[in-house]
Amino acid sequence: MPILPPFIAPMRFTDPAAALAQVQSIYQASLAHLREAMRCFVAGEPLPGQADAHTLPRIRACYPFVRVQTGSVAHADSRLSYGFVAGTGRFETTLTRPDLYAGYYLEQFRLLLANHPVALEVGTSTQPIPVHFSFAENDHLEGSMSAARRQLMRDVFDLPDLAAMDDGIANGTHSPHPGEALPLSLFTAPRVDYSLQRLRHYTGTAPEWFQNFVLFTNYQFYMDEFIAMGHAAMADPASEYIAFVEPGNVVTRRAGLPAEAIDALGKEPPRLPQMPGYHLVRADRTGITMVNIGVGPANAKTITDHIAVLRPHAWIMLGHCAGLRNSQQLGDYVLAHGYVREDHVLDEELPLWVPIPALAEVQVALESAVAEVTQLKGHELKRVLRTGTVASTDNRNWELLPDNSPQRRFSQSRAIALDMESATIAANGFRFRVPYGTLLCVSDKPLHGEIKLPGMANHFYRERVNQHLLIGLRTIERLREAGLDQLHSRKLRSFAEVAFQ
Repeated sequence: MPILPPFIAPMRFTDPAAALAQVQSIYQASLAHLREAMRCFVAGEPLPGQADAHTLPRIRACYPFVRVQTGSVAHADSRLSYGFVAGTGRFETTLTRPDLYAGYYLEQFRLLLANHPVALEVGTSTQPIPVHFSFAENDHLEGSMSAARRQLMRDVFDLPDLAAMDDGIANGTHSPHPGEALPLSLFTAPRVDYSLQRLRHYTGTAPEWFQNFVLFTNYQFYMDEFIAMGHAAMADPASEYIAFVEPGNVVTRRAGLPAEAIDALGKEPPRLPQMPGYHLVRADRTGITMVNIGVGPANAKTITDHIAVLRPHAWIMLGHCAGLRNSQQLGDYVLAHGYVREDHVLDEELPLWVPIPALAEVQVALESAVAEVTQLKGHELKRVLRTGTVASTDNRNWELLPDNSPQRRFSQSRAIALDMESATIAANGFRFRVPYGTLLCVSDKPLHGEIKLPGMANHFYRERVNQHLLIGLRTIERLREAGLDQLHSRKLRSFAEVAFQ
């Protein structure tokens, strides 16, 4: 029998703060159990509950869970896009990292209690916590063990189980077994923990620093501008941002603010991670995270698969594209209102027959920001901005194909621009119910003989990168000012939708 911490039976709560406190209590007890056992294992000391020096016990701790049971949905506000269950029955989900998700969980609990005249039930689940997910941010205990000792870990502790981490709920393919509760959230606790670990690896920053508005780009030039803007904001005592965080969790505080204990843990990495992340932090987490995803739809899918578990309020792609129309000029902007998905990385999760709609709230914010930053309005705005379909491909050298078929398809689709990432980011936003948008800048026109050359590229970058990034930042400010209740759209929710955002 596994050695477990004391079991905490489900308790009923009508106060969201009390329910959250119970989640935190169960989770902390589970972590303490695993961490103490891991400490003993690494040190070669007897494990908790070990009766025989030659027989290692099985050590286990489980995630907390929250459950709601309702016989009616009559009280749900039909204007909401989340915060209520889709029907009658028993709904539940496992929970993790209540320190990181405290505000998020509190809001989900509040909405459930407001929309249904029932209590929340919080208790210990039967889903084991993989020991790797119990380590503190700067714990590297396993690194001090021999290979043989690390191999023994699987005999003592629960390791990550990929069967508990699939995206069937988000994909709409999950089918509960008879007697199994319906899902309350898009992601189970192990799936969330897995992505939090991946975010550290890919971006070089801790999940705690990620903000609820995310910008993606495929060029380091944009990151250089964002870094300069971040440091400028930190030099301004009146800035709305309180910190700027770079890979390695290197923290710069706003002028006049004292350093915090966590700042001392940051260290500049010897080399940048695969998709470096930078964070302009606001106290309420509604600041701006920017990630350089590099080139290609695989990177775009990878990073959005993981950022999605943080439940951001919106993500927006700012990148370069090939202009497909002769009337376009280098430096013109493209506001995507549709996508041709020839990137293929999401074909299994999101079939091509699923349309990816434009979201009015994001579209309006992007167009308004272009007008504000360029100082062009009405008909004049059309000189630099064109709205239309963006095609995304997984073949960077599509123009070299001998049969010319991509050009024909792009023409038939009315595409006005081509890139490799935008459709993936938008499609994963649709899939994970994260509001999305795309504003690209034309950097070449391969169909019309204008290809990227060093001199042209340098001029283009000097002229457009700063302005393009300013438009992205102003778009996020507009979305934030408009209110989150306007941003989260019902068009992203399915028939039998989960209650959590």
